[in-house]
Amino acid sequence: MIKNPVWRTPLLTLLALWALVLLLYWPTASAMATIWWRSDTYAHGLVVPPAALWLMWRKRAQLATMTPSPTVLGLLGMLGAALLWLAGDLVAVNAVTQFAFMALIVFSVPTLLGWQVTRALLFPLCYLLLAVPVGDFMLPQLMEWTADFTVEALRVSGIPVYREGLQFIIPSGAWSVVEACSGIRYLVASFTVGCLFAYINYQSLRKRLLFVGVAILVPLVANWLRAYMIVMLGHLSGNTIATGVDHLVYGWVFFGVVITIMFMIGARWADREPAALAATPSTQLATESVGARWVRSAALALVVLGVPYALNWQLQGRVHQGMVQLQPLAAQAGWRATLPPADWVPAYDAANAMSHSGWVSPSGERVGLHVAYYRAQNYERKQVSSTNVLVRSEDDAWAQVSGGTASTQLEREPLTVQRAELRAQGSVLNADLRRLVAWQFFWVDGRVTSSPVQAKLWGAWQKLKGQGDDGAIVVIYTPTRQDAAQDVGPDAAKAVLQAFVSDQGGALLTALRATQSRQ
Repeated sequence: MIKNPVWRTPLLTLLALWALVLLLYWPTASAMATIWWRSDTYAHGLVVPPAALWLMWRKRAQLATMTPSPTVLGLLGMLGAALLWLAGDLVAVNAVTQFAFMALIVFSVPTLLGWQVTRALLFPLCYLLLAVPVGDFMLPQLMEWTADFTVEALRVSGIPVYREGLQFIIPSGAWSVVEACSGIRYLVASFTVGCLFAYINYQSLRKRLLFVGVAILVPLVANWLRAYMIVMLGHLSGNTIATGVDHLVYGWVFFGVVITIMFMIGARWADREPAALAATPSTQLATESVGARWVRSAALALVVLGVPYALNWQLQGRVHQGMVQLQPLAAQAGWRATLPPADWVPAYDAANAMSHSGWVSPSGERVGLHVAYYRAQNYERKQVSSTNVLVRSEDDAWAQVSGGTASTQLEREPLTVQRAELRAQGSVLNADLRRLVAWQFFWVDGRVTSSPVQAKLWGAWQKLKGQGDDGAIVVIYTPTRQDAAQDVGPDAAKAVLQAFVSDQGGALLTALRATQSRQ
């Protein structure tokens, strides 16, 4: 096609534009490629771009019959993608910036080649979006489903099970559902390959959608069966097999067999590829006006690419870089500072400053307070992150056994907080085991919320106003057992936490505002 005079100029212009996108947004592209290389879950990203290019190459005969014609409307898509990248970079969300980067590549095609060419390349272009490493948000639900199925299957098998959260115990030992058990790797791999398989082997949209649906359902069910199989192997063998690294090997072998069978069955209903029509290469040379449109479209594309990038560079330069000194919390209403009531600390990464303290009420109830403060946030250090959790799944000391939300009031304003119940690791049947009820919320520029999305939006607006990006995560917690003779339980623990918020909440917000002002 490069030898075709009709395609030479637009194709070279498109390749130059792609090179410029890669150059300007190299940090985003590099971060995405790093995830492909290091993460088993998203390693499929290494093959998606080559696969998309191969699909485009298969269309070369059809494309040769077309006359590319630039359209300004494609610039609207590029502009939207560039603004999306700007918003994502302001709050350091990898998934958003990487999706926007791929969208810039996609929308550059209609911008320079027109809608006719874009329609012919629609699937390969959309397939590029599957290279974006996204899916971690599904982990909690996938882990919950895996635990539900495994526990019920064990009970149906006649094995007694005691379950608490994602941990459960059977007569032969204790088990836990962690991220590796969620099936996210199987789901992402199956969906990515399934989309490609359906596009190549089926001609009707209905059959393609049906197979993609199967490619989603099969890995989910296969992972549930895999988890049940692993537990049964461990149980029946006296925990001599399938309890270490080998259970991951068994899982991948089982998944490979299931997926192979799925594709073999799918291939039985494959459609014959329609006979290629005799292609007559287009010889209609671009008119002078169309050539001018290419120049204009390319120039406007450069502006679209450069302006958000320059604006972001300017905004990042206005972020406060000063050291953080957390201001102390003043005691109110008879509360007094003491040691934290437990040896637990939330797993928050790379905060500029942290404070972990204990408080005792006038009537003797104990409350812990943890504040993680962030300033000059970036992709490695940010307030809202999937790696900022109360307890990591591999934690040997503590486990989260339940979660949800709770309603309270802070300075007479209603507030919904994230609620979690934590248990010290050990026998889940030990009634004397330590338990904590924890509340968590975000503080951004003087406002509080439990929503990570809301916190991100407030942070972006704060940055756009030139007021920095200071934010904090606040966790308050209390033991359900206040002393050896008193087990207050989760409901009474809520009352203890509510009392602390009512009495000390105002002083907490004052301390955070004072910390923000000391820049």
